[in-house]
Amino acid sequence: MFTGLVEEVGYVGRIQRIHDGLQRLEIRAATVVEDLSLGDSINVNGACQTAVACTAATFTVESVAETLRVTTLGELKVGDPVNLERSLRPSDRMGGHIVLGHVDGVGSVRRLDHISGDTVLEVAPPKGLVKYVAGKGSVTVDGISLTVASVTADGAFTIAIIPHTLAHTNLQQVRAGDHVNLEVDILARYVERLLATGTPPAGLSLHGLRDMGY
Repeated sequence: MFTGLVEEVGYVGRIQRIHDGLQRLEIRAATVVEDLSLGDSINVNGACQTAVACTAATFTVESVAETLRVTTLGELKVGDPVNLERSLRPSDRMGGHIVLGHVDGVGSVRRLDHISGDTVLEVAPPKGLVKYVAGKGSVTVDGISLTVASVTADGAFTIAIIPHTLAHTNLQQVRAGDHVNLEVDILARYVERLLATGTPPAGLSLHGLRDMGY
């Protein structure tokens, strides 16, 4: 589990295609490797991956065919920046929102505008994810926990990016037409199931959701 608060931006150092459908990705980093061990989970651009090798300055993950199919990890090139976050510890503050690192789909950036000191990101999600995105709700873009400012008539969503987020993530390099990994708020999926079937996941109810502010 993650919070969507990016710890640092790493850089792709090496890419190996072991065979069809398996990719080894070596990433250069400084902060996340301080206590990273073999087998640890780490969020790479929104995708939960497992460290299969670690050094003082790099770590390596392996992505299987399904991961490459539903994320942008297969599009990465040597030198590309990637957002990194270690898994949440029980004692950590929950500063973002609940992020599983299970990418729901790949969206397309329509624009990243800088207007009078403000930065606005607009992303078009796959059609199947449109129903899970709501104004003032949470969404994860390349592993970054963000708040939706508005939803357009055709289902795209806009986000106001604060200067700190712009400076400490890979959004600095994003351009119109780029692809980004998206994960919708897991609670939106639970609410959908609850309303559609009347059978809530264990421990979840409409009353409980109201108590939590939903």
